[in-house]
Amino acid sequence: MNAILIESDKSLVWSEVPDPIRRNNEIIMEVHAAALNRADLLQREGNYPSPKDWPEWMGLEVSGIVLEAPESGRWKKGDKVCALLGGGGYAEKVAVPVNLVLPVPEGLSMVEAAAIPEVFMTAYLNLFIEGDLKSGETVFVQAGASGLGTAVIQLAKLIGAKVITTVGSDKKADFVQGLGADVVINRKKEDVASILNQYRVNLAIDCVAGPALGDYLKSMERGGRWIVLATLGGDISKIDMTDFFKRGVRLIGSTLRSRSLSMKANILSRLENELWPKFSSRDLRVIIHEVHPIQNAEEAQNNLKQNKNIGKVVLVNNGYII
Repeated sequence: MNAILIESDKSLVWSEVPDPIRRNNEIIMEVHAAALNRADLLQREGNYPSPKDWPEWMGLEVSGIVLEAPESGRWKKGDKVCALLGGGGYAEKVAVPVNLVLPVPEGLSMVEAAAIPEVFMTAYLNLFIEGDLKSGETVFVQAGASGLGTAVIQLAKLIGAKVITTVGSDKKADFVQGLGADVVINRKKEDVASILNQYRVNLAIDCVAGPALGDYLKSMERGGRWIVLATLGGDISKIDMTDFFKRGVRLIGSTLRSRSLSMKANILSRLENELWPKFSSRDLRVIIHEVHPIQNAEEAQNNLKQNKNIGKVVLVNNGYII
């Protein structure tokens, strides 16, 4: 089979690799679509390698058809499924533990299904498990027009929370308002900290961090939870610790890839039970920005890196119904 490999100069090449071999309690999937994530960009730079027992190439969420499965189990050859991966999605096939596999929600395309597992699981984990979000609370999410941002906004509004978000353009501002965001801050035109300080934030989902984090924390309500998922804005920030501990603010670091297999399986089960009907009814939307042939993965990643997207960028293997 073929997969996208990273060359020594960081270019991406569609190259021949060995077919996956199914282990006990795994399926083999024929990959029809693979969604991009910013973790892929880190992996391309050599900073976020695949965990042990996963392929070295990129790809954290896919959709496709079951080719092989355990004789006694939920999945059968020909089933339409999507899956959460530790790596290996940028390929024609991938082996996946059976409890990281979910059915394609009824009525959704393969492209839409590929863009669900990683991003909606990350949103769910941090809003409701790490963040313990309640109806009526206020959520601040950075990069509201990103794949994760669009998922966070929708899930928060679904339970009756208020949403404040940042974007980088007026076009993106209009879009996230349409998703239900209550307060939209154009970070290129407005001072984020001063606007945030007009509100009392209960929970923040932050993929930026950086020097501004210390100022942003001052907007937190007593007992607020600020969850950092990535440091796209930089690794260093200065925090007023006296203000921080007097208000009982919690600063939480969170990654999905490092969670145990059993925890991931548990959350995916909850997603299927709670969210799959809402995807099928279109109460929840999978926002797709653009679709590329998998051989054009480098162009697709470059667009993601330049923040051109509203929602998800997806790769498709040629010839499959999407």
